Amino acid sequence: MIQPDVASRATVIGTVQDVSGTSVSVTLTSDRFSGLSFVHGQGHKIGQIGSFVKIPIGYVDLYGIVSQVGASAVPEKAALSMPNGLRWMTVQLIGEGYRTGRFQRGISQYPTFEDEVHLVSEADLQAIYGRSGKQNHLVRVGHVAGSESIDALVDVNKLVTRHSAVVGTTGSGKSTTVAGLLNVLSDERRFPSARIVVLDLHGEYGKALGDRANIFKISPNARNANEHRLCIPFWALSFDELIRVTFGSLPPDGKARNIILEQILEAKIATLTAQPVAGVDSANITADSPVPFSLNKLWHDLYCREFGTYLSAGGANPSDQATWAYEGDPMGAKIVGDAQAGVPPRFRKVKNVASDPEKINWLPDVLNIRGPLEALGARLRVARYDFLLKAGDWHPELDGTTTKTLADLVGQWLGSDKPVTILDLSGIPSTVTNDIIGSILRVLYDGLFWARNLSEGGRERPLLVVMEEAHSYLGDNGSSAASIATQRIVKEGRKYGIGAMIVSQRPAEINPTILSQCGTFFAMRLSNATDRSHVTSALSDNLEGLTSMLPVLRTGEAIILGEAVRLPMRTMIQAPPRDRRPDSQDPLICDEAAPEDSMTPGGWNLKMHIATDYQYFVETWLQQNPVPTPIKKE
Repeated sequence: MIQPDVASRATVIGTVQDVSGTSVSVTLTSDRFSGLSFVHGQGHKIGQIGSFVKIPIGYVDLYGIVSQVGASAVPEKAALSMPNGLRWMTVQLIGEGYRTGRFQRGISQYPTFEDEVHLVSEADLQAIYGRSGKQNHLVRVGHVAGSESIDALVDVNKLVTRHSAVVGTTGSGKSTTVAGLLNVLSDERRFPSARIVVLDLHGEYGKALGDRANIFKISPNARNANEHRLCIPFWALSFDELIRVTFGSLPPDGKARNIILEQILEAKIATLTAQPVAGVDSANITADSPVPFSLNKLWHDLYCREFGTYLSAGGANPSDQATWAYEGDPMGAKIVGDAQAGVPPRFRKVKNVASDPEKINWLPDVLNIRGPLEALGARLRVARYDFLLKAGDWHPELDGTTTKTLADLVGQWLGSDKPVTILDLSGIPSTVTNDIIGSILRVLYDGLFWARNLSEGGRERPLLVVMEEAHSYLGDNGSSAASIATQRIVKEGRKYGIGAMIVSQRPAEINPTILSQCGTFFAMRLSNATDRSHVTSALSDNLEGLTSMLPVLRTGEAIILGEAVRLPMRTMIQAPPRDRRPDSQDPLICDEAAPEDSMTPGGWNLKMHIATDYQYFVETWLQQNPVPTPIKKE
């Protein structure tokens, strides 16, 4: 008759001595000083930082995480009366479970003095975390660290719509973790209608997701059927975005800005007349509307206005182009330029000498934008900006008509037969990266916002946007284009079916407003105290003790916290196979295997042919393409 009572008390490790909000101080019982307890034949280490305990209160079990152990956990007044101290633990309460197996975050009641504190067994954890296959909305991302039999399950609904963040120092396995998550979320057998867009700043994910992704890059490899040219037509940008990436800074008086706005609006209305869109009235068009127009023609007209001269003798009318003073080429033809090619016209110099009957003056009403016009002309002629200013079939003719429409572009990104779309932004000039990312995010958000009641909209088919290296374009005061668009997504995207996954190695540099809206965190190894504090401050739970473990996590290990998991989990993320990992591994200096057994090319310990012909080296550099078009050698 004694044995059942012993078994029922085998999990008791201590009693509650002090309750302060969600923080509970616990003293260990005298027979638990060894720090080890056996339950159902399994050994449990008592007092492990980050381990779980439960406090039964009637029909409810309160669950908490151990955050402090030992002398530092002794309350101040107790330490004065007992200088040698007792064995204490500090527990942070996080949720409560019911006898039916249901678990919920938050606390409806608190423990009291002398309430028993119990170990949490694997059976308890399985009941809390759930089991794969039992609940369709849970996906397996790995296993709980220290308990390989317990799957680490994540609620895909909360993961996508409530936003998430994957943070970790370089080398902690962050990119591999993201690749593992995307492999799970893009499984066609499980999620045949998944829709994911990856903003890939370094071109890492094409290798990891190649068979289930369409890749858009500036220099696609023609041998890969899933690689396509990245086209972001300038006319899909808002007016302010377009001005920043084309003209740049305009005079502060606003005259040039207003005239450019009016000319763009007129050009867009003219395009709708030549190429109508069903259901769209030109009266409702603004300069922000994504309607094609010829930027080349606008630039050419403004260039003539700014640099032009005319033959002013005899009261000539400067608005009559027949009076304009073009220079001539060696054959005597006027150099009028070529708007579509971005070639400017050339005008004769001003001549207003009294003795010379030929008078040449400037065209009137200049805008003082010579510098911006010269810069825009250079960009129209440089291939680095072709993805934007000469966007393939989306590039307008001089009358504004295009071969393909905005519907074709959105269909490529959101409506393809593959679940993942990778926008490889590695070849974009760094000076415009922030504005381009902001434009992409705004286009995606606006499209899903206005189409929210359609089957293609976000409510019926939500979109996940993965933002790699987010600190490089979200690390500001929130005023940049990328930051403004991201804040809009994390604040309002849940209602319209667009979720964000922020990936960063420096969470301290990300705008706090954005980080605080992330409902789920995959916190990997973080050595910097400032980064850890930003993660802790963004969490809704009182989990400082758990986040203090971040500096000692192993590579590929993460603490998953937030809304997508019932309880915070220290998890070993399941990495994808080696041939499906992102192209972000460290260069190999010396393989662990002997040279004859090594499967990895390169390294300092292998005899390599020292090339003397660096032709391809320079070719890739000049083309800014790691896979250049090879030159046939005779």
